Amino acid sequence: MLRTAEIERSTLETQVAIKLNLDGTGISKLETGVPFLDHMLDQVARHGLVDLDIKATGDLQIDAHHTVEDIGITFGQAVAKAVGDKSGICRYGHAYVPLDEALSRVVIDLSGRPGLVYNVVFPRAKVGEFEVDLFQEFFQGFINHAAVTLHIDCLRGSNSHHMAETVFKAFGRALRIALAVDSRMQGQLPSTKGAL
Repeated sequence: MLRTAEIERSTLETQVAIKLNLDGTGISKLETGVPFLDHMLDQVARHGLVDLDIKATGDLQIDAHHTVEDIGITFGQAVAKAVGDKSGICRYGHAYVPLDEALSRVVIDLSGRPGLVYNVVFPRAKVGEFEVDLFQEFFQGFINHAAVTLHIDCLRGSNSHHMAETVFKAFGRALRIALAVDSRMQGQLPSTKGAL
């Protein structure tokens, strides 16, 4: 069964189209109008081994907030659609990723319940022109629409670019582990409740 999805979201503020293959090879085509976000999403694709095609336009003349948030929302919707009923998946994933002085840990549960714990304190407000507090908006949009529990902790770091990159690489790797299919499950749901 192909675990793919195509989602479009159109509002008065943004237009976002995503094509996603959860069983890809890490290929990405990203046109969001927000270069640093493209760089981070490329990390998710590459380290999560998902193929990710995102085209977005938004009211960037105001700022990047609506665009970043709506990409998170649409990405969450695409993951939820592509994973389907979650039969046979590992469900949980975690990863630690370093980059020079920075180290982040991401833990995910494809629980069916949205929850975000976000502990990332950047030493500066921007990387280039990108406002780093928008990353929390991205992940909030993602968890609300993917219905996952996500814990993100940047354990140390002094360079905001490095810190952000470790977060997104760890997110990609944790997602990859959680989405993996375990043949021993033979179509069972990874829950004692029988539902996710």
